[in-house]
Amino acid sequence: MNRSPIAFNRRQFIGGVAALGAGAVAAPALANTAFPSRPIQLVLPFPPGGSFDPVIRSLAEAASKEFGQPVVLMHRPGAGGVSGTANVGLMNEADGYTIAVMHNSVIRAPLVQRVTWHPLKDFTYLGGLFGLTTGVVVAKDAPWKNFGELIADAKSRPGVVTWGNVGAISINRITAQSMARAAGVSFNMVPFKGGGEAFQALLGRHLDVYSDPGFGAQVRGGGCRLLATFTDQRLRNYPDVPTLKELGHNFSIESPVGLVAPKNLDPKIVARLHEGFSKAATDPAYLANLDLYDMVPQLTSAEAHTAFAHTQFDREQKMLAEIGFKLD
Repeated sequence: MNRSPIAFNRRQFIGGVAALGAGAVAAPALANTAFPSRPIQLVLPFPPGGSFDPVIRSLAEAASKEFGQPVVLMHRPGAGGVSGTANVGLMNEADGYTIAVMHNSVIRAPLVQRVTWHPLKDFTYLGGLFGLTTGVVVAKDAPWKNFGELIADAKSRPGVVTWGNVGAISINRITAQSMARAAGVSFNMVPFKGGGEAFQALLGRHLDVYSDPGFGAQVRGGGCRLLATFTDQRLRNYPDVPTLKELGHNFSIESPVGLVAPKNLDPKIVARLHEGFSKAATDPAYLANLDLYDMVPQLTSAEAHTAFAHTQFDREQKMLAEIGFKLD
C-alpha cells in the first residue's frame, strides 16, 4: 500500500498558520474553545448499502445531538474495509474532527500484506461500540440438519464440502480452518468479495456452507438455516441455535467494532468523544439496527479498546502461523 496524501480537510488548517505571530496569539483562544466547535467526519470503510451503513448512520445521527455539531458519515470503501480507516491513521492532524470505524481486518492488515502504517502505532483508540457475530449457515434445503451432521459428512468426503467466507485471509476463515483442523476435517475454503456474492452462491447451491457476520436477514427470511454460532453465548434472536463451544469445538470469534482517530490525540478530546458516542450508543434507533443485524452492544473504554487491539494482533499472528500463512 503506497502512502498517499490525505485530503481530509487539510485546507482548513492552512489559514491558521499563515503567520507565526498570529498563530501564537490565537493558540490560547483555540485551546479554550469547547470541543467540538465544528462538524466531525466519521469515516466508514465500507460502501453504502451494507449492514454497517444503517448501524453507523444511526449512531452518527444520535451523536450529532450529543455533540451539538453534525457528525457526518463519510463512506471510504476499499481493500476489504481497510483503506478508509488506514488513511485516517496516515493523517498528520490529530484534532478529533476526523475519526474512523475500526474493525479486525484493519488490525490484521500488516500481517497479511505490506503496508506503510501500523494499527498499534498510528491510531488513538476511542473505545469499542459493538461486536459482530459469526454464524455457520447453509441453504434451507441443504442435507445437514445440525452441525454434527455437517462435520460427519465432511469427514467422509475430505476437501469436498465447500465453506465460504468474505476475504481470503479473514478472522472468520482463519478460525474456521483452525476449528476444522482440530476436528480432523478438511473443507474446501472459498473466498468471496462480499456477503451478497456469497449468499447468492449459497442460495443457488454453488456453495455448501457460509460463515461470516450478516446472516440474520437471510435466516429470518427463510432462505438459510443457522446451524451454530462462533459466539461464547447463544444469540438472543436464536435461542435454539447452539454455540460451537457447546458442541465441543472450543472456538469463538471476538470481533469488536470501535472508533479510532489519528495518533497523539489530546486525552481531553479522547474523553469527550468517548463520552458523546457512549451516550449516542444508547439511542433506541441505533440499538434497533444492532439487533436487526445480530450485532451485540459492547461499549468499552479507550484503554480497553487499545488493549484488545494488541491482544488481537498477537492472537491473529499466532493463528496465521498455525495455518502456514507467510507474508511474501
